[in-house]
Amino acid sequence: MKEIKAIIRPFKLDDVLTELHKIEGLPGITISEIKGFGKSKAKNTQDAIREGLHDFVEKIKLELVVNNDIVDEVVNTIQRIAHTGNPGDGKIFVYDVNDVVKIRTNERGESAI
Repeated sequence: MKEIKAIIRPFKLDDVLTELHKIEGLPGITISEIKGFGKSKAKNTQDAIREGLHDFVEKIKLELVVNNDIVDEVVNTIQRIAHTGNPGDGKIFVYDVNDVVKIRTNERGESAI
């Protein structure tokens, strides 16, 4: 099992979700509105938000835990759809997941996702 975290531009969310829904076996997704900055420190960007002394850019964070057999498809879909070719398109992180526990049923492992 893998956890996939993707940071994308907010206006790409609907398109990314539409394509992810087409992936058979996709268990679910958590979506968060976040803000932060990358290497450019959000300087000189149109969508920068000033808070105190710092500039931030609004982003969307997607979090998914998936079986190994669909990891590449999920990552490739997010990358393809979220891509604009401009700085600030985001990042995708993939982590190993050692265990999952479904609280309602007490299932563990792949059957819990």
